[in-house]
Amino acid sequence: MPQNHFHSLRRLLLSPQAWRMRLAFAIGALLVGLVSTGFGIASLHANQLFFKMAEQAPLAPLVVTPLGLVLVTWLARRFFPGSEGSGINQIIAALEMRTKSRVVSLKLAAGKILLTLIGQSCGASIGREGPTVHVAASIMYSMRHFARFPPDYMARAMLLAGSAAGISAAFNTPLAGIVFAIEEISRAFSAHIAGIVTLAVIFSALVAMALTGQNSYFGTDSVASVDALGDWAAVLLCGTLAGLAGGLFALLVVKGSRWLAPVVATNPLSVAFLCGCVLVTTGAMTDYQVMGSGFDIAKSLVIDSAETDPLYPMFKFIASLASYLSGIPGGIFAPALSTGAGIGVDLHRMIPVSSLELMVLLGMVGYFAGAVKSPITGFVIVMEMTNDQYTLLALMATAMIGYGASYLISPYPLYHSLAQLFLEKQEHQSQQENQDQQNQARQRPASS
Repeated sequence: MPQNHFHSLRRLLLSPQAWRMRLAFAIGALLVGLVSTGFGIASLHANQLFFKMAEQAPLAPLVVTPLGLVLVTWLARRFFPGSEGSGINQIIAALEMRTKSRVVSLKLAAGKILLTLIGQSCGASIGREGPTVHVAASIMYSMRHFARFPPDYMARAMLLAGSAAGISAAFNTPLAGIVFAIEEISRAFSAHIAGIVTLAVIFSALVAMALTGQNSYFGTDSVASVDALGDWAAVLLCGTLAGLAGGLFALLVVKGSRWLAPVVATNPLSVAFLCGCVLVTTGAMTDYQVMGSGFDIAKSLVIDSAETDPLYPMFKFIASLASYLSGIPGGIFAPALSTGAGIGVDLHRMIPVSSLELMVLLGMVGYFAGAVKSPITGFVIVMEMTNDQYTLLALMATAMIGYGASYLISPYPLYHSLAQLFLEKQEHQSQQENQDQQNQARQRPASS
């Protein structure tokens, strides 16, 4: 072995700094697995709390939901500024920001968990997956203090590793976590970063599996194979129509967020109240089925081949849009999968070219790929959620069709567009703070 290689290997194995870095990543990933699993359990209870309230007092949501969204918005702006929205857009923005502590911190992580759970207990159509990414990245980023890294050293790797570990622990989908961090968060591949991300996913997934078992997110689907002509017709049908619907959702979220930004800046509580009224109205029209994350509905469609009201996807679409535009913390993963599953059921009802089980899965993938513009994550995450590899090729094709069809309506990558809006907001706030400081500096000599 050449001498310089020997010294490099020796530094790699014996360097205290290198071992502090490894230990920081390992501890951070273990904490991510623990916190993400606890968050997931609490999220299920929060959703159940709302439905128990709605069952015992059907009129209560008419008051609780709008006022609950107002409360969450007030708490977010008063105590946890920067916690609003999915959380994935904040991490993408943090990769571009010089001062990352304003976006990723343990305080924001705690606030994100608390506010998401309050929102779900009020019936908001939000998931905990995006917030889990924000929380996980914040935990991982905070470990730089333990390893005594310089301020920006390994920051990108820690944020990406936390994001991947968060998705992995949230859905019990290790491969999807890695793919999501590379495809959506980073949008670039680096062998060094990929290795760190993979290790973080392994540690967090081990904790999640130790606490909850190795069960798939939705259980095991019953689709045996995809080989008939009708199955491939369903791929084209679901990919196109669900992808168009996903593209429309992305367009309305991005355009609506930009249009409402000046109003939110001056009257955030009014916007939250009005969005809460829209949300609870759609809920009341569907016996509150479209409220909450949609996990139970999606699971019943995937596993039990249940059928829903034909208008369920439309009302879930509206409920999810109103929930996001309200400005409260909350993700769109679970609601998107539920909406897509409902689209698959409706298409099977109208054009039954294939089995209901397959068309539900295809609707989920097509809608997700169209909304998020991350087709690889879409088919990988659904495959892992259902523990079904026999449909992989069909899921891949549907994701690419949905991804392409969505561009006919919206060219915007959802999370990156929202990240740009977040960066513009942060820049405006920084300019306002600088202006206030200058005004105060001018007033001091006059007052003295």
